[in-house]
Amino acid sequence: MAAPPLPQPEASFETRFPADFAWGAATAAFQIEGATRADGRGVSIWDTFSATPGHVIGGGTGEPASDHYRRYTEDVALLKSLGIGNYRFSLAWPRIQPDGTGPGNPAGLDFYDRLVDELLAGGIEPWPTLYHWDLPQPLEDAGGWPARDTALRFADYAETVYGRLGDRVGTWCTVNEPWVIAFLGYASGEHAPGRREPASALAAVHHLLLAHGLAAAAIRDPGVPGAPAVGIALNPQPIRPHSGSVADLDAARRVDGVRNRIFLDPLYHGRYPDDVQADLAGVSDFAFVRDGDLPAIAAPLDFLGVNYYSPASVTGAAGAVDRELLEPDGADPSPLVGCENVGLLSGAAPRTDQDWEVDASGLTELLVRLAVDYPGTPLYVTENGASYRDEIGDDGAVHDPRRVSYLDQHVRAAHAALAAGAPVKGYFVWSLLDNFEWAYGYRERFGIIYVDYDTQRRIVKDSGRWYGRLASTGAVPPLDGSA
Repeated sequence: MAAPPLPQPEASFETRFPADFAWGAATAAFQIEGATRADGRGVSIWDTFSATPGHVIGGGTGEPASDHYRRYTEDVALLKSLGIGNYRFSLAWPRIQPDGTGPGNPAGLDFYDRLVDELLAGGIEPWPTLYHWDLPQPLEDAGGWPARDTALRFADYAETVYGRLGDRVGTWCTVNEPWVIAFLGYASGEHAPGRREPASALAAVHHLLLAHGLAAAAIRDPGVPGAPAVGIALNPQPIRPHSGSVADLDAARRVDGVRNRIFLDPLYHGRYPDDVQADLAGVSDFAFVRDGDLPAIAAPLDFLGVNYYSPASVTGAAGAVDRELLEPDGADPSPLVGCENVGLLSGAAPRTDQDWEVDASGLTELLVRLAVDYPGTPLYVTENGASYRDEIGDDGAVHDPRRVSYLDQHVRAAHAALAAGAPVKGYFVWSLLDNFEWAYGYRERFGIIYVDYDTQRRIVKDSGRWYGRLASTGAVPPLDGSA
């Protein structure tokens, strides 16, 4: 039986969200904080990776980034002025435990203490993420995420952070995009730590999921008052077969398995998919899974974070050539172990300046699929945005109509999923600030606030004002800014 057609996003100004819908903006510590040697912060794998020539476009590093460590009060004030009531940020593990173990660094914990207090004073709900890719270098030297001990150290780190901030923070995200960490960090080598070891990438998948489960248990310690909400942020992606051919359908199944189900099935069903294990039998026997691991991973989620940028169309046709798209949104089969001889096809859809496809229908498709295949969990769009290489205009403002259009399309797509019955509870734009964009360095700009890196001056872009109006009213504003 054919699936019913998905609802189309509304194009009316009266597209309105529930009053309790959470509107937010998101950032990550290494991308914005700077101050990489301040107050006892240790070295992360991204410090090491970005300092190695050839790894980052333009040779950029995490210093000074957006200097948020020193300018956080200004940035919180901007959040408040825009009417954005939720802020998703990450904690820098090496700022809190410079070696990845031991007692917390007082100066590092003090910073996040001040940040949380500043947010709450401004009426903004803090949404901390424990891990957004900046593993302390000593833990990588000891084996990194392919080593089981890293997951155990992560649980200790989570307990340390929660012990300091848990009295004021009610919502916690454990790990951001384990797909990127495992496959781009340990299979393709495009991200830190730059290893190309397919079997290690699969071990990293498991230990990242185990780290999530152990951290969730530490945060939910029944001896601690209160009931914090704990979730994880994945970047699942709609994987579309190019045609109905057997080869294309099987290619889509394989990519979906290693992009999506290898994470979702352990989290929701307490097992790795049989077909995925069969596809990967020549790479790993999954011996890294130990008794008790899967039940820990499958502890009920209070929410699932969904980071969305683009869908992917794949083919298994003989002679298909893989496109060289290794960024987190691309679902390029090349870093996906077990997906050899799968091609990624480019459609006629518009693309961002970063060459990522713009297709908001994929967000509706994804949210509805998650609601059907993995029901019972509130869904939050924890990242969604676009890179356009904005410039300051002659009038001193930053006009970014393409980003406004992108956000308008995707917000409406989220609303269409909500109308179809998906339990979508919030949306966080990526990103609050222009920042260090990993291997792309400072070339790409995702922010709704422009950062002049020479002066660290902030300028709210047109998209920031548009999004602030949306966050303040819950109704999608017109694109022209009229009333």
